[in-house]
Amino acid sequence: MDPVVALREVGFWLERGRADTHRVKAYRRAADTLEAMPAEVRDQHAAAGSWHSVKGLGPKTIAIITEAVAGGVPSYLVQKRDEGAAPLASGGVGLRGALRGDLHCHSTWSDGGSPLEEMMLTARALGHEYCAITDHSPRLRVANGLSAERLREQLDVVAALNEVFDDFRCLAGIEVDILDDGSLDQERGLLDELDVVVASVHSNLRADAETMTVRMVSAIANPRTNVLGHCTGQLVEGERGTRPPSSFDPEVVFAACAQFDVAVEVNSRPERRDPPDDLLAMAVEAGCLFSIDTDAHAPGQLDFLAYGCERAEAAGVPVDRIVNSWPAERLLEWASAKKR
Repeated sequence: MDPVVALREVGFWLERGRADTHRVKAYRRAADTLEAMPAEVRDQHAAAGSWHSVKGLGPKTIAIITEAVAGGVPSYLVQKRDEGAAPLASGGVGLRGALRGDLHCHSTWSDGGSPLEEMMLTARALGHEYCAITDHSPRLRVANGLSAERLREQLDVVAALNEVFDDFRCLAGIEVDILDDGSLDQERGLLDELDVVVASVHSNLRADAETMTVRMVSAIANPRTNVLGHCTGQLVEGERGTRPPSSFDPEVVFAACAQFDVAVEVNSRPERRDPPDDLLAMAVEAGCLFSIDTDAHAPGQLDFLAYGCERAEAAGVPVDRIVNSWPAERLLEWASAKKR
C-alpha cells in the first residue's frame, strides 16, 4: 500500500472521529514529508529501515509507513476503518442519500487544515457530485481571509481542477463576513463571479437583537447572498469552548430568507448545532430553503453531513427544499438568479 495514502486515510478517520487536532496533524505532516521525498531516497530509507532519522516522523507514523511499504494494510489503519464502519448518526439516512454535495468547506487558503485539492478529492470519494470551496473573506484576519487578489488566484485553481474532473464539480464560493452595516466583505463584482456565496456573522455577536436583525436582513436582501451560514453563531461544545446564540428576531430573519430566496444553513458541525432545534422548526414553518453543510476544515469532517441530516430529518425539513439535494445545473441556476 502507498504509505502516503495510508497516512492520509488515517488522518481522515481521525478527523471524522473528532480526534484532537494535534494528533491528526502528525499523520498529515508525515504524509507531506513522505510525498515530498524523492523516490530513490524513500527506497533507501525503506531498505535500511532508517525512517527514524527523517525529521517529522515518529514511532506511530513510522509503523504505518513500514507496514505499508512491506505491502500490507497497516494495522492501525485497519483499526480505524473498523471503528469508522459505524454510522456517525442514527437518523437522517434518507436525507443523506438525497444530498448531492456540500456548499460550505474550507482549505489551507484560509483556516482549513488541508489543501483545496485534497478537500475536493475527498468530497468526490465520498460520492459528492459537487462541493463548494468557501474560504473566508478578508476581514476575518484570524482565519487568513482571502483578499480580492487571493480569491482571484483561487478561482484559477478551481478552474484548473474542473478541467481534470469529469464526474465531479468544484464550485467556486466564499464564506463572506456580514459586516456591521449588513454589507458583504468582498468586492461586489468578484462576488458575481462565484457559483455560491455563504454569508455569515463572525463579529459583534453580542449585539442587541434589533441591531443584529437589521444587519442580517440587509445581508439576506443582498442579491449576491445564497446561503445564511450558522445563523446564531452558537458553540455548544468543543476545543473553542461554548458560546451562547446571538440575539435576533428569527421570525423576521426567516421571513426575509423566504422572501429573498436565501437558504438557511443547517450547519453539521457537532459543536455548532446551528440553528438550534427551535429555530430550525421556525425556519421550516416559514417556508425557507435549506442547505445542509459540513463547514468542514479538514477532509474527514466532510462526512459530518450525517449529523446535519439527522437534525434536519427530526425537524421535518422537506427534501425538495434542500438546495444541495438538487442537481448541479438546478443549484447553479438558483444561485445565479438573484444577481440578474
